[in-house]
Amino acid sequence: MEHASQKNKLQKRNANIIKVVGVCIVAIVLFVAGFMFRGNTELLTAMGFTSFTTKQETNPGQTVSGNTYDSLSARVAEVQGIIANDSVDTYDLNSATTATLDAFIKTMNDPYARYFDASSYQTYLNSVSSPSTGIGVLFGESDGSCYVVDVFEGSEAANMGVLPGDYVEAIDGEKKDQWSLPEVTNTLHRDEGETVYITWRRPGKDNAGATTFNTSLRYESSPETNITYSITNGIAYIEIKQLGSDCAEVLKKTIAQATSEGASALVLDLRNIPGGYLTQAVEIASLFIQSGTVVQIKSGDTTTTKTADGAEVTNLPLVVLVNEKTAGSAEVLASALQDSQRATVVGVQTQGKGSVQVMQPLSFGGALRYTAATYLSPSGRAIDGVGVTPDVVITNTERQEPIALEIAASNR
Repeated sequence: MEHASQKNKLQKRNANIIKVVGVCIVAIVLFVAGFMFRGNTELLTAMGFTSFTTKQETNPGQTVSGNTYDSLSARVAEVQGIIANDSVDTYDLNSATTATLDAFIKTMNDPYARYFDASSYQTYLNSVSSPSTGIGVLFGESDGSCYVVDVFEGSEAANMGVLPGDYVEAIDGEKKDQWSLPEVTNTLHRDEGETVYITWRRPGKDNAGATTFNTSLRYESSPETNITYSITNGIAYIEIKQLGSDCAEVLKKTIAQATSEGASALVLDLRNIPGGYLTQAVEIASLFIQSGTVVQIKSGDTTTTKTADGAEVTNLPLVVLVNEKTAGSAEVLASALQDSQRATVVGVQTQGKGSVQVMQPLSFGGALRYTAATYLSPSGRAIDGVGVTPDVVITNTERQEPIALEIAASNR
């Protein structure tokens, strides 16, 4: 009996020791877990642990007004904080910035809004002063895609069959779904005489399948003539390829030269001009109208006007040619001459790109492009999304120039 009693005491003592050891082990596990998962409430809950953190506010980003996360920055900051503190993974800041801002901008109704990272912004700055690339092609941009506005006569591009309306598909074998104008002009910049290989995409007629073809073009840095003219039966036909920084001054000299050669009426061809400097549109309008409003610029509830500067240089009869690719500042010029009854506008409805884009540099590098204002004609007609309606509509492209010359002759 005494032996049995001693055995029972020994078993009870061993059981107590096991319990103590077990409690210690659990305490150690919980202690370690507290360090491993501290702050990771979601993970701890999923594993069946009670959170080791104190209860946080359900809405730490709440505004003074009580609204719940009514700013994008507060929402992004919350997610960024969770990833930074709790996620086992990390992210690249620049890549995350580009992806986030690109997605954000896509939710806007602004087709011209775009985020430029530091590299692409520098590319843009390098390209804006020279949309002509040295291969005999003048480029423009439509819906983010670079296309051919004009091919200079006698250039290699013209000889190899490149036509207005062709799109860039690949450069030196690098293919993209969409090439922007800055990307193309920067990529095509070469040393004098160097060769560049371009794959072009030509849209089919009536939305039929597109065709592609390749060219090998030599880079030549000499600038192409922006304004050309010819005189037929006393009518000066003047073609402008782009509204560059010195366009008004060159046009002024061209008009003077044509007048000295006996021109008694003018045809100003603004077809296929994808935009340009607003200041040049105002200065060119001032060559034909002495006073009055050239354009109204509407931004929010504020409207400002740009007026003719009184520098009129000719009162000769004037006809203006436009088409569906006449855009931006070229539309401003056409509408100003039309509203002032200074010119007869001939052709087809213009593109309707009557808006002002601002390129705002960002403090962390890069820039944001967005629409800040829209253009109205002198009489208050909307240009953006509407375009300029010609006084004489001529849909047959081949007939537009001859009819414009006829109208100019009849107005003398």
